[in-house]
Amino acid sequence: MDTYSFLRELADSWILLAMFGFFAGAAIWAFLPSQSSAREEASMIPFRKDGEDSAGLGPKGMSRNMEAKSHD
Repeated sequence: MDTYSFLRELADSWILLAMFGFFAGAAIWAFLPSQSSAREEASMIPFRKDGEDSAGLGPKGMSRNMEAKSHD
């Protein structure tokens, strides 16, 4: 069996099965009940004010206090 035929057979069977297993695992993980807060936070991204994020940093990664001082 030459190399191409071996790799083609491997890709058609085991690699395809591994890729499907990874996809199924990622899909199941995304919809676990423990991920509900992450899904809720992600769904509210379009409704945030410009430059606001959950870490309290401004649009350039500076804290809001540092940003206010730099404008003075």
